[in-house]
Amino acid sequence: MGDFPLAALAAALGVIASVVTFVVGKRGGRNAELNEQRRAKATASETATRILDEAQREAETARKSAIVSGKEEILKLREGLERELRDRRGDVERDEKRVSDREGQLDRARDSLEGREVELKTRSGDVGKRESRIADREKEIERLVDEERRRLEQVAGLSAEQAKAELIRRMEDAAMADAGNRLREIRESSRRNAEREAKKIVALAVQRVAAETTAETTVSAVSLPNDEMKGRIIGREGRNIRAFELATGVDVIIDDTPDTVVVSCFDPVRRETARLALEKLVSDGRIHPGRIEEVVAKARKEVEATIIETGEQAAYEVGVAGLHPELIKLIGRMRWRTSYGQNILSHSKEVAWLAGMMAAELGLDVALAKRGALLHDVGKVLTHEHEGTHVQLGVEVATKYGENPLVVNCIAAHHDDVPHESEVSVLVQAGDSISGSRPGARREAFETYVKRLEGLERIAASYRGVERVFAIQAGREVRVVVTPEQVDDARMTALSEEIARRIESELQYPGQIKVVVIRESRAVDFAR
Repeated sequence: MGDFPLAALAAALGVIASVVTFVVGKRGGRNAELNEQRRAKATASETATRILDEAQREAETARKSAIVSGKEEILKLREGLERELRDRRGDVERDEKRVSDREGQLDRARDSLEGREVELKTRSGDVGKRESRIADREKEIERLVDEERRRLEQVAGLSAEQAKAELIRRMEDAAMADAGNRLREIRESSRRNAEREAKKIVALAVQRVAAETTAETTVSAVSLPNDEMKGRIIGREGRNIRAFELATGVDVIIDDTPDTVVVSCFDPVRRETARLALEKLVSDGRIHPGRIEEVVAKARKEVEATIIETGEQAAYEVGVAGLHPELIKLIGRMRWRTSYGQNILSHSKEVAWLAGMMAAELGLDVALAKRGALLHDVGKVLTHEHEGTHVQLGVEVATKYGENPLVVNCIAAHHDDVPHESEVSVLVQAGDSISGSRPGARREAFETYVKRLEGLERIAASYRGVERVFAIQAGREVRVVVTPEQVDDARMTALSEEIARRIESELQYPGQIKVVVIRESRAVDFAR
């Protein structure tokens, strides 16, 4: 707005310059128009003067307006600065107040610390005095303790070391009693929880197995049509019976028993071969050394075929497939082997059924359990031909014919000779114990039975505090009566375990033996 008068002034000056130029150029030829030009010049001067005046007034107006606007802006800035100064002054005043309050708190805290310092100095002095009194009191107590100890030693007749040893012994006895009680509680609790399910599984398995128990001896009887046949069996000067015994490896016993000849041999397979051959000879009637060798050879082939057939039938009945042919033969030979009077083949099949049922109840590998159970006593077939226990021989033959390592472990661990590597191995051991411990399942010779009972009583009676020992239930339980003064409740638990472990290591027995320790105190009086 302030630039407008200047532009107007410039325009006016341009107009004047144009007019002057025009006038000067035309002056020489246009004298007639000179006056009019003068009038125009005067008019232009007036116009220019008027325009300059207007421009000056507008410029003055614009200047005043700019001054007023600048003053207003300056006032606004001044008001903003004053507000900011007031705010900052308020902040400073608040900070000064907080600092003043903090200084007051510090002053109060300093006064409090000074008071506490004085109090602590006072208490320190009191503590020093109290420590001095306590030290004097401790010396007095030590003196009294020494006097009391000497008095107690005189009264009790024990020195301090002896009294300490007695105290330690009593503490050890108390600790052993607590440990025994705790151990008994843990065992009872775990037994209650574990036996509940175990009994259920075992009971279900046993209920589903109804196996017959058969007892075989080392002799086989062959019936004869008449007593004249005995002479024909013996032959001239005994040549027939010698040829028969030489060909079969058995002993033929001919006594006064009517119409019966006994074949005796430790090897049941040879005994079976001889029995079958003798029956064929008797039925044929032609008995001489040449015929004997021929019939024995045929009987041996029949027995071998029967062995294979028996092994395959046993594997089929149990449900075990893929066995090596040599293992099939060994399983078939179990038919003519016994353990404590129990047929090994029937026992192995029964253990396989029991282990398979328990494995099914527990969700384990049923086929693996049956396989390990069927082969767990396979080594007993080889004990009379090779050195070593039936466990060692069974492990060797199972390994030789490529059985699963878990099956080999079932054979090796069913008598706890090695640790169990799977749950299936434990089931095989449990099935073996169930099958062997059933009433009537096994029997033993009278002399062995008596020696086992004597060994049980001897082992139990060898411990301190044992008063009487009774082997009962055909040697399957030992009851130990102890003296209450020498054996406490805690010692009872340890004693029963020690006797059981020693029986395991020193005796051979079928099934398991229960050890019961009995401790009782009686008070007797008479009314007169």
